[in-house]
Amino acid sequence: MSAPSARRTALTLVTGGSAAQREAAIAARLAQVAADAGPAHGVSAVLLEGLPSGQTVLSPSDSLPVHRIAPGCLCCTGNLVLRVTLNRILRLRPDRLFIGLAATDHLDQLRSWLQDPPYDQLLELTADLRT
Repeated sequence: MSAPSARRTALTLVTGGSAAQREAAIAARLAQVAADAGPAHGVSAVLLEGLPSGQTVLSPSDSLPVHRIAPGCLCCTGNLVLRVTLNRILRLRPDRLFIGLAATDHLDQLRSWLQDPPYDQLLELTADLRT
C-alpha cells in the first residue's frame, strides 16, 4: 500500500507589465484568496525576478515570505539561483507560490522545467496571471 501523496503547492507564474504591476496583481490575488478563505487562508510565498522600482506593495511577513532574485533568463543563466531559492521556499510548504517574471522569452521552457521531477511532485501549476 503506497503512502498518500503530499499536498502540492499551487504555483502561479505572473507575467507582463512592469515590476510594480506584477506586484500589484499578486497583492490583488492574495487579497482575493484571503477574502474567499477567511483567516485560515494559509501561507503564500512570492518569488520576484528583479528589483523593485520604488515602493513595493508586498510586505514580507511570516505568512508571506517574499524573495527576490536578479533579473535574467530563469531557465538558462538564472537556473541555479532559481533552483536554490525555489527549494528554500518549498521547505516552508506554502499553500500558494507566485513567481513574478521580468521577461517571458523562455516561458514554455520554464513551465516545462517546473513540471519535471522533482517539482512535478511539489508544485501544481495554475493558470498564469498576466498584467
